[in-house]
Amino acid sequence: MKIYTKTGDTGKTSLFGGTRVPKYHLRIEAYGTIDELNAYIGLVRDQQIDTHTSKILLQIQTELFTLGAMLATPPEKELLKSGKERLNIEKTNSDKIELLENEIDVMNEVLPPMTNFILPGGHTTVSYCHIARCICRRAERITTQLSDESTINPQILIYLNRLSDYLFVLARKLTLDTKSQEIPWVPEKKK
Repeated sequence: MKIYTKTGDTGKTSLFGGTRVPKYHLRIEAYGTIDELNAYIGLVRDQQIDTHTSKILLQIQTELFTLGAMLATPPEKELLKSGKERLNIEKTNSDKIELLENEIDVMNEVLPPMTNFILPGGHTTVSYCHIARCICRRAERITTQLSDESTINPQILIYLNRLSDYLFVLARKLTLDTKSQEIPWVPEKKK
């Protein structure tokens, strides 16, 4: 399979189902931002984190591919002429959202109560997670705008909203985890 098709050389691309649109189309922006989010979640997963979190992040990455496919399919192309669904995959649903909610609840049980705003940073892993959270919020804003202009599955917006909450709480948990791994600084002795 050739990577370059040259069909996008004029600034247009195809949605799932064949509709050609400009590369700046809001639908392209929505699933392109989700792709960017997926890459950053991969970066978080590549850090030294616990196995459970890594497994959950992998499930999220897989779900983001589903969201991207759903967004890449315009409503008028969701059904084939035969009446079958064009996307022959399990769509984002309440079970996927509930997984995020459960993970948030479990992490919140071990986290101290929030008493002030969170300043992103303190450790590379935490910073990557905050960047992913910000990209998720952008994906949510773009997808919300798209939903004002076109029909999209409402579960997509719910999932993105919950995912940004999950990433926020995960960043707090990773802050706690990385602090416990820090080697205390000891000043050098004068000779």
